[in-house]
Amino acid sequence: MKFGKRLKQQVQETLPDWRDKFLSYKELKKLVRLISSAPPFLNGSSEYGKSEAEFVRLLDCEIDKFNAFFMEQEEDFIIRHEELKQRIQKVIDAWGPSASQPSEAEYKEEMGKIRKDIVNFHGEMVLLENYSNINYTGLAKILKKYDKRTGGLLRLAFIQKVLEQPFFITDLVSKLVKQCENMIDAVFPVEAEEKGKEGRETITVAGEGIFRNAIAALMTMKEIRRGSSTYSHFSLPPLNLPDSDLIPSFQLNSPISIVP
Repeated sequence: MKFGKRLKQQVQETLPDWRDKFLSYKELKKLVRLISSAPPFLNGSSEYGKSEAEFVRLLDCEIDKFNAFFMEQEEDFIIRHEELKQRIQKVIDAWGPSASQPSEAEYKEEMGKIRKDIVNFHGEMVLLENYSNINYTGLAKILKKYDKRTGGLLRLAFIQKVLEQPFFITDLVSKLVKQCENMIDAVFPVEAEEKGKEGRETITVAGEGIFRNAIAALMTMKEIRRGSSTYSHFSLPPLNLPDSDLIPSFQLNSPISIVP
């Protein structure tokens, strides 16, 4: 699949409020075509310098957009993660087995709500990791296209700058994703014999919403990170996630069905 179509698909499959935060790939591609087709376009000329400067300015604006959005989401995720931990403790203190007024019905109902929120939260963070991946890949591809069509040498220096940008550094989000998975394992344990049954049920109910989009995002991240004949130092490293482990963290650790 060509990158433009892949990006369009990702935009459609993400959250509605996120759709205008992705790389303006189509517009940048049109600009590259316009610059490269303007005669005469000779490397080193003043015309070339002005066009290249404008192209870089537009790319910088895109990076500013990515950074602002990514850091806003990251801050929100930190707050929500702490709130989820506090909610779990409150339910345990209020209706858990050791509470002053234990209630199995209330406990299960409230924990079911929290678990759904955790899975959706986990899915949003996966979507943000994919947001970083897909936009970095788009920048690398549009810079490659620019250099190829104009004879410029922008890609190497620009990508080096991109690698230091907040939107590209996903260590904190990845840590929160893992903590969410550990939270589900610890608070909502599933017996081994229940896993197969619950996995099949979850596949059935996961046809809509954040859960489905997170699965699609994981598949996209694996696809754009896989090694191939076109793999280079501009490419993201392969996603170290075996096929058998790609989905279970979403589907099998689920004693309570998630209904969108």
